[in-house]
Amino acid sequence: MANHRKAKLSMIHRAKQHGLKIGAVATTFGVLVTAGLVSHSIYGSEHKVKQVSAYSITDDAQEVSRGTSRSQLQGNTSFIKVYINGKARTVFGTDFTTVKSVLETGDITLEPNDTVTPSLTTKVNESTVIRIERSGATLETTDEPITFNTVYKKTSSLAKGTQKVETEGKNGVMETTSIVTRSGNTVVSSNIFASYVKTAPVDKVILVGTGSSTSSSTSTSSSLGTTVASGEMQQWAHDYLISNGYTEADFSALVYIISRESGWRVNATNASSGAYGLPQALPGSKMASAGADWATNYQTQIKWFISYCNGRYGSITGAYNHWVSKHWY
Repeated sequence: MANHRKAKLSMIHRAKQHGLKIGAVATTFGVLVTAGLVSHSIYGSEHKVKQVSAYSITDDAQEVSRGTSRSQLQGNTSFIKVYINGKARTVFGTDFTTVKSVLETGDITLEPNDTVTPSLTTKVNESTVIRIERSGATLETTDEPITFNTVYKKTSSLAKGTQKVETEGKNGVMETTSIVTRSGNTVVSSNIFASYVKTAPVDKVILVGTGSSTSSSTSTSSSLGTTVASGEMQQWAHDYLISNGYTEADFSALVYIISRESGWRVNATNASSGAYGLPQALPGSKMASAGADWATNYQTQIKWFISYCNGRYGSITGAYNHWVSKHWY
């Protein structure tokens, strides 16, 4: 995370706090659900409407044979079947006109994202079957891979033209928690609530022999080696840097930091701090200085990252050196 955050945590410290983070996410989610997703009537009726869930709605359901004579039901009483997520209830009433009138009579309250068939204004009769698919908001966590990079580093300990794998690459893990709302089997909405690098990727390091008899000692910048771009965003970042006078070491430093800060997710979000985007700017809106599309454009976010590193550490490699030492920048 960038050092303008209030909390400067090491990777180990973050891991220790992971349990607390999940608890905080769940707590905050509970508040959101209570505040924004609580059931409410959309009919505007004046009488008090009973809250009915998809499970409790059938508790007192009464099955009535279609062969029962109307005289036994008194007057113009009708009955219509209503299914909520496949669970049935029979609604009794008089002079039903539309689907809406049936639901009002049955005190069936629609949730904000329920799907009703037929529509609320459809006229009904005793052969009408009303089906409601009730959506529910849940926290869903997924793990996705963070692709590792291949880095070539020169060494005089190998004969010129020879190569040796020093470190095998390993993908990292990006954990994303989303608030998912479904209607039946259809996802109505999915909003990222938190997304962070659970496990950093391990670069595949390949040593390239120079055959030189001089000392293998190298500067920090040159020891970064040459990183092979992986994917569209990295390729753009590489070309942008090189065309603007930066070095391969600068690109290697950029890839190293962003891979560990955001896993190259443009919408990576830290639920506890509010840090956002590829560089995990805090707050994310700081990146507006690089462009109005800072929330969705990776190019804007990378430009801001470069500017921040230059301003704070004098260079991208300077930011890299600080990150390696402190595990934040």
